[in-house]
Amino acid sequence: MPSAGLIIVGGGGHATVVAEAAALSERTLIGYFDDSESPALDIWPAAMRSAGPQWAAIRPIRLGRLEEAMGTLVAAGAEGRGWVLGIGDLALRRAILHRLAAAPAAGPPVVHPHASVSPTATLGRGVFVGPRAVVHARARVEAHAIINTGAIVEHDCVVGENAHIAPGAAMGGGVTIGPDALVGIGARIVPTLSIGRGVVVGAGAVVVRNVAPGEVVVGVPARTQSN
Repeated sequence: MPSAGLIIVGGGGHATVVAEAAALSERTLIGYFDDSESPALDIWPAAMRSAGPQWAAIRPIRLGRLEEAMGTLVAAGAEGRGWVLGIGDLALRRAILHRLAAAPAAGPPVVHPHASVSPTATLGRGVFVGPRAVVHARARVEAHAIINTGAIVEHDCVVGENAHIAPGAAMGGGVTIGPDALVGIGARIVPTLSIGRGVVVGAGAVVVRNVAPGEVVVGVPARTQSN
């Protein structure tokens, strides 16, 4: 049975990835908000025409600019459509989440059908899980986090709110990732470590120790980046 409709907050490149996963999961794409003059979601339907007529018919309608998103979602009330962030930049995502604090809760997770999510894992509202990503047993992914293409979240991990596990990154069992943290492309984190709020783990880094909030770590093994 098709899921409830979806509004995407943002209309750039990440939004097109979310939109495609939603469409493949039979979510109805209602519309989106974006400030850009030429949002990527404007051209996404044309790019998908070659995939078949069912894709060509999917065209999210631009509902307004980002500053209008909260008012529109609040006006929708308890019956408001589910929404999800379609923006990759974590700082901008956090700012928008503050602005949407009075809006109805985000929609259920958007999970690409080629992702693997354990039935014992927990996904918060507004979470995105990309193609070939794996979320293993008893893992918990909190609201608005991104588990991007091919990322691995092993058993008993916790991914904090609005964190981003980038494409190809892998977390060993029992790792905790703080809110607003970024684990870069292809990074590795050994089991049971704690990565603090707002940490940036550089692309390809191998993390072998706990990382304090706000640190930037790079390299193999990962070390704090000096200014």
